[in-house]
Amino acid sequence: MKSAKHIVNPKKLLNSKWTAVTPSNKEKHFMVTKLVLPEDENQPIEIIELEAIMTKRKQTLKWQLLNEKDKWLQGWV
Repeated sequence: MKSAKHIVNPKKLLNSKWTAVTPSNKEKHFMVTKLVLPEDENQPIEIIELEAIMTKRKQTLKWQLLNEKDKWLQGWV
Protein backbone atom coordinates (compact mmCIF):
# COMPACT_ATOMS: atom_id res chain seq x y z
CA MET A 1 0.00 0.00 0.00
CA LYS A 2 1.38 3.39 -0.97
CA SER A 3 1.70 6.06 1.69
CA ALA A 4 -0.11 9.36 1.29
CA LYS A 5 1.99 12.04 -0.35
CA HIS A 6 2.09 15.80 -0.22
CA ILE A 7 2.93 17.64 -3.38
CA VAL A 8 6.02 19.83 -3.20
CA ASN A 9 6.91 22.50 -5.73
CA PRO A 10 10.72 22.36 -6.20
CA LYS A 11 10.89 26.10 -6.93
CA LYS A 12 9.52 26.88 -3.45
CA LEU A 13 11.79 24.51 -1.51
CA LEU A 14 14.62 26.88 -0.63
CA ASN A 15 14.54 27.67 3.13
CA SER A 16 11.57 25.35 3.66
CA LYS A 17 11.43 23.44 6.96
CA TRP A 18 11.00 19.68 7.37
CA THR A 19 10.64 17.20 10.22
CA ALA A 20 11.93 13.64 9.98
CA VAL A 21 9.21 11.15 10.96
CA THR A 22 11.87 8.80 12.36
CA PRO A 23 14.73 10.96 13.68
CA SER A 24 18.23 9.56 14.08
CA ASN A 25 21.32 11.04 15.80
CA LYS A 26 19.13 13.74 17.40
CA GLU A 27 18.41 15.06 13.90
CA LYS A 28 14.70 15.74 13.69
CA HIS A 29 14.35 19.21 12.19
CA PHE A 30 15.84 20.15 8.82
CA MET A 31 15.94 23.10 6.44
CA VAL A 32 16.53 23.15 2.70
CA THR A 33 19.63 25.33 2.36
CA LYS A 34 20.43 24.90 -1.32
CA LEU A 35 18.89 23.89 -4.64
CA VAL A 36 21.51 22.11 -6.72
CA LEU A 37 21.14 23.41 -10.25
CA PRO A 38 21.57 20.89 -13.06
CA GLU A 39 24.43 21.27 -15.51
CA ASP A 40 21.94 21.70 -18.33
CA GLU A 41 19.88 24.75 -17.38
CA ASN A 42 16.94 23.38 -19.38
CA GLN A 43 16.65 20.42 -17.01
CA PRO A 44 14.53 20.61 -13.85
CA ILE A 45 15.99 20.79 -10.35
CA GLU A 46 16.48 17.26 -8.99
CA ILE A 47 18.79 17.59 -5.98
CA ILE A 48 18.56 19.68 -2.82
CA GLU A 49 20.83 20.19 0.17
CA LEU A 50 19.16 19.55 3.50
CA GLU A 51 20.76 20.74 6.76
CA ALA A 52 20.00 19.30 10.20
CA ILE A 53 19.22 22.17 12.58
CA MET A 54 20.69 20.50 15.68
CA THR A 55 24.00 19.21 14.26
CA LYS A 56 24.42 21.38 11.12
CA ARG A 57 25.15 18.19 9.15
CA LYS A 58 24.32 18.61 5.47
CA GLN A 59 23.08 15.96 3.08
CA THR A 60 21.97 15.98 -0.52
CA LEU A 61 18.97 14.11 -1.78
CA LYS A 62 16.39 14.13 -4.52
CA TRP A 63 13.71 16.63 -3.57
CA GLN A 64 10.98 14.14 -4.52
CA LEU A 65 11.84 12.12 -1.39
CA LEU A 66 10.29 14.92 0.69
CA ASN A 67 6.92 13.85 -0.76
CA GLU A 68 7.03 10.62 1.27
CA LYS A 69 4.78 11.34 4.26
CA ASP A 70 6.01 8.25 6.09
CA LYS A 71 9.51 9.83 6.14
CA TRP A 72 9.02 13.62 6.09
CA LEU A 73 6.51 16.12 7.45
CA GLN A 74 6.40 19.66 6.10
CA GLY A 75 7.25 22.27 8.73
CA TRP A 76 8.77 21.75 12.18
CA VAL A 77 6.46 19.48 14.11
